[in-house]
Amino acid sequence: MVNFTSNTYQMKREILSFSNKISSNLSKPERTFIADMNYGILASGSCLLTDIVDQLHEPSKKINIVDRLSRHLLKGTPKAALKSYLLQVRKWCPTNPVIHMDDSDVVKPDGYHFESIGWVRDGSESTQTKNVYKKGFHVTEATVLTNSNHPVSIFSEIHSSKEKNFTSINDVTFSAMERAKALFGKATFVMDRGYDDNKMFLKLDSMEQEYVIRLTAKRKLLYHNKWVFATELRNRRKGKVKLPLFYKGKMQDAYLSHIKVQIIASRKDIYLVLVYGITEHPMMLATNKEIKSKDDVIKIAMLYFSRWKIEEYFRCKKQMFQFENFRVRKRKAIHALNFYLTLCMAFLGHISVKSETNALKTTIIQTADPIKEKISFCYYRLAKGISGILSYAKEGVRLWFRTKRPAYRQLCLKLIV
Repeated sequence: MVNFTSNTYQMKREILSFSNKISSNLSKPERTFIADMNYGILASGSCLLTDIVDQLHEPSKKINIVDRLSRHLLKGTPKAALKSYLLQVRKWCPTNPVIHMDDSDVVKPDGYHFESIGWVRDGSESTQTKNVYKKGFHVTEATVLTNSNHPVSIFSEIHSSKEKNFTSINDVTFSAMERAKALFGKATFVMDRGYDDNKMFLKLDSMEQEYVIRLTAKRKLLYHNKWVFATELRNRRKGKVKLPLFYKGKMQDAYLSHIKVQIIASRKDIYLVLVYGITEHPMMLATNKEIKSKDDVIKIAMLYFSRWKIEEYFRCKKQMFQFENFRVRKRKAIHALNFYLTLCMAFLGHISVKSETNALKTTIIQTADPIKEKISFCYYRLAKGISGILSYAKEGVRLWFRTKRPAYRQLCLKLIV
């Protein structure tokens, strides 16, 4: 493929226009810093400050630039930038969006000097029979599906039980829910078995939000005025509604059924949607969304299966931008760096909205050199293609922020008689 400088110029312009929307209410040094971070992370595919500095191509010494970026990170996340980002995300989303919530981890096994570092379960090495714990941080994420059906984060917080003001993971989750309600008014929350908790159901009911939550085998439900295990109800029935589904790399037929029950927490009527045929034990989904037909049952199941997008979101963040490899140690700096990574992920969602006939998006995909033509999650190839285009840049974005000074008038001497 022939590489033209116009592609690099257009890519820089897209990044800077996106950064300026987020930083429009900030001072010029903060606007420049946000542009440097967004450009550096996207160009390098890394969250290491040294890698970011390499892509900025500034004439100053490398250590001085790293110090400048570190000082800005220690200030934390600018509130005005976060507010502008959330308002921008709201423009991309439907009126009643789908919000996925999940917890992940950032493992730092050799990190001894990170502020408030705790112990986390390493999801990559743990199995169903054995849990592996290492030093690290918990990450609570809430992503919303945009009009183009791509996940964009509205809440991302790195936290640890070692922090002074830490109360519980539930409080962090409730903060994410409250932000979503303040942003959209009403939404549908989709969560996995880890959120099968009476406190979650009560919180969502008090906020008047809809939900689809997968239940655990320990869950009891009220059915015909009797408390029975959800597994007992599951074993009594068989799926009647057929749903062809692409699951774990192949097409499978799922069979669905539903029952009207009540949950212990609120004693409100909900539906238990059962999914047979694709897992060893049938899935049990609790929802307060109205079910009047077969299509409604299918929609509930498809809402839950859309959860894989937040899993891919985490994986892309860790693989394409080396999320677990950050080196900043202070808590404020870690939160700020996570915010700028979130901006870069949102930029990928912004680029993915462009039509396939858009010249810049076509160039990005061609640069990524993908194996498959059509995929459902395009963030990987977009991140790779953007980094490939910017690798030809000989200058960073600092020249785009030149100070505009007025033209000096020529000095005139007035003759006094």
